[in-house]
Amino acid sequence: MSRQVFLYDPPERFVAGTVGLPGRRTFFLQASAAGRVTSVSLEKTQVEALAERIDELLDEVVRRTGGNAPVPAVAPSDVHDTAPLDAPVEEEFRVGTMALAWDGDDQRMIVEAQALVELEVDTDEDLAEAEERMLQDEENGPPMLRVRLSGAQARAFAKRALDVVNAGRPPCPLCSLPLDPEGHVCPRQNGYRRGL
Repeated sequence: MSRQVFLYDPPERFVAGTVGLPGRRTFFLQASAAGRVTSVSLEKTQVEALAERIDELLDEVVRRTGGNAPVPAVAPSDVHDTAPLDAPVEEEFRVGTMALAWDGDDQRMIVEAQALVELEVDTDEDLAEAEERMLQDEENGPPMLRVRLSGAQARAFAKRALDVVNAGRPPCPLCSLPLDPEGHVCPRQNGYRRGL
């Protein structure tokens, strides 16, 4: 079966968002253009890492070009997107591997999110070989979302993604684990329940 690639070049909208209440949220990346919408689910830590790496890569592009690249230092307010995810949110796949690149010729950030694949192997060496083979197989690999963003779109995505991650449950001031509305068993309090 051939690989399914959901390509958005460029998207009208590319955002991170959630479905559910804090503590039970499911995180999504959602791209849309010309009436098409693609939603892929991923972990909160993946959203946070993606946003941080996008900002770092954009900062590096600005540094290496001496400020000549069309990349704003902060997310422009005219592309700021606070709208909820487009409904209905239908998961195409769960993200396993992500990749980032900067296309210097087109001045675009490339974001790729590849479906989670479970590999059955016996040794670590077999695992490394299977992973490499899967990443190199453009025709028969797992489904992939590929989005090409301008510098301004990438900054706006990163800002919103970090805002979404930080909109969850507040951290405990002692152990930094999330506080639950029902209370919190804090390891730094020897397991005593801590009220809000």
